Amino acid sequence: CLSGFWDNTLLDKIPNVRFIQLCSAGYDHFDIATLKSRGIRLANAAGANANAVSEHAFALLLALTRRMSEARDNQHKRFWRGMISDSGAREDELAGKTMLIVGLGRIGQRISRIAKAFDMRVIGIKRSAGAIANIDRIGTQAELLTLLPEADAVVLACPLTSETRGLIDATALAAMKPSAYLINVARGPVVDEPALIEALTSRRIAGAGIDVTATEPLEQASPLWSLDNVVLTPHTAGETRRHEANVIDILIENLDRLARADTVLRNGVV
Repeated sequence: CLSGFWDNTLLDKIPNVRFIQLCSAGYDHFDIATLKSRGIRLANAAGANANAVSEHAFALLLALTRRMSEARDNQHKRFWRGMISDSGAREDELAGKTMLIVGLGRIGQRISRIAKAFDMRVIGIKRSAGAIANIDRIGTQAELLTLLPEADAVVLACPLTSETRGLIDATALAAMKPSAYLINVARGPVVDEPALIEALTSRRIAGAGIDVTATEPLEQASPLWSLDNVVLTPHTAGETRRHEANVIDILIENLDRLARADTVLRNGVV
């Protein structure tokens, strides 16, 4: 099993490899054409971390709306904050709010189910047409700018592709409500990071919950470390006690299929 630390130069060092099982869903860092040319099969671990990542997305959103980072900071200071007189500056509730989910795969669909449990309205962006349970309205990527102004929370759960790279740029951020939050549990390059930093610094959006960044580890000089309207986690959304067991289940099934000379792999990419 391989993780996101893959380097395509490794292919020349393992000439006998015939199958690669990923520990993650993303495979944008693999040279697919070279794998095909060498007859190497590749399968990802889509679904293995659907529960973990969807829960993490909500943890980030709740941390922002309930001001948990501030509460933790105050705890360390032994400061008991009183009630905020300005009701618009207080913690907020999710019920009745609208969530826009970009990417409606396994993770996006589970996020939508959780959102419905919080009595939220859910809209989504997907590549192909067709209704999905728990989604009140579905649009295409071309409709992103028209849907963003409706959202109180924008959750990115899409793969990194040529179409999604830089999808959330300055124009998209300007289309969001000033009171809206951006949650990214997809891939860092889906967001134009300098544009996001500017939007957060100028309070163009209310805040961001970020599990992935353009460069990982995040550069020490990045303003994201210190912005008070950011909750940042180090790409750990899928790192739960169940993760390895879930991936091994997929690996064992694929090894069994290969032993039977099955042409179809579970989560097969190549």
